[in-house]
Amino acid sequence: MSLSGKLTKKLVENLGPGRHGDGNGLYLVVDPSGARRWIVRVVVKGQKNKKGAPLRTDFGLGGVDIVTINQARDRALEYRRMAKQGLNPRFNARQDVPTFEEVAQQVHIDRMPTWKNAKHGQQWINTLRDYAFPKIGRMPIDSIGQPEVMMCLAPIWTEKHETAKRLSQRMKTVLDVARSKGFRSGENPVTAVKDAHVLPKVKAKPKHHKAMHWKDVPAFYADLASRKSMAAKALMFTCLTGSRTGEALGLRWEEIDFDERIWTCPAARMKTGDAHRVPLTDEMLSIIEPLKAMKSDYVFEGQKRHHPLSNMSMLMLLRRMDVEGVTVHGFRSTFRDWASEAANAPREVAEKSLAHSIGSEVERAYARSDLLDKRRDLMNAWSQFVAGR
Repeated sequence: MSLSGKLTKKLVENLGPGRHGDGNGLYLVVDPSGARRWIVRVVVKGQKNKKGAPLRTDFGLGGVDIVTINQARDRALEYRRMAKQGLNPRFNARQDVPTFEEVAQQVHIDRMPTWKNAKHGQQWINTLRDYAFPKIGRMPIDSIGQPEVMMCLAPIWTEKHETAKRLSQRMKTVLDVARSKGFRSGENPVTAVKDAHVLPKVKAKPKHHKAMHWKDVPAFYADLASRKSMAAKALMFTCLTGSRTGEALGLRWEEIDFDERIWTCPAARMKTGDAHRVPLTDEMLSIIEPLKAMKSDYVFEGQKRHHPLSNMSMLMLLRRMDVEGVTVHGFRSTFRDWASEAANAPREVAEKSLAHSIGSEVERAYARSDLLDKRRDLMNAWSQFVAGR
């Protein structure tokens, strides 16, 4: 007989995003996408984590469309009883064969601490939610073979090839985990499909961001400078620094050394995974120093207090300015063309200014300097050209 809790069927169907407790360690998790699933949190008696604290673990119990609230309560109670006896439910729970979605949700929970940020973790499960769960989500994990894998991959293999490749990797991971837990045996069907070459070869299309010619930048920048919006200021700064959109919009005051005139973008926000120093010019400082008065966590604050501008803010500004055929990311290419054609900058200095890796792995191991002084001269020249000074 199931224990009653705080949640009702109506609440389960209508609660918004977040983690909602039912009691006895059972939670309803509602993703921003609206997907709903059960998890149970238990403390295993006598077991400690790496820091010596009691071992507290979350277990996925399945989506609400598969597992009813009473079933979730029953299983949560079973897991808590095991934990009180010192048994880890991960290894001692009754071995009912879970569905593909149930295993995927548990893999998502287990791997949360390993992702670079919450956004990456959400993207991982969203790919499965959009392209795998509708077709095979409710199938027992041990019944999925090559036909089911093809059912998910084939419809998007050509039109959305990059998405299909990510989907195949994530499906393979879920199926590998299921095998490691004893729910499957034999070869991973994703590997079998790949080895059989039954999906057509797709020639990768290079992605080019449309860029403005460097000769047109001063006039464009003058137009930007006449505007008072935060998006205009962010775009001016992005154009001058050659930074990526996320790097510029995520800029916090604590990353700036005004005495040394350096912005250090931390490794966690860099595409390369390495911290990057940007020399700040007079023009760059003239944009950001007045923004200190806002006393925000972020230099370029959005409409919500202590939150940055949205990623679309600068692109929407370009559209309002009727600037056709240009992307924000394209200004990195614009700077690179100017550095080569007008400034005659050495390749390694220009590439380092854009936080690009240079040379082979061995060459990079010996070339540890980030060429800051040479880059400062180049960025000063770029700022003077762009601002017409």
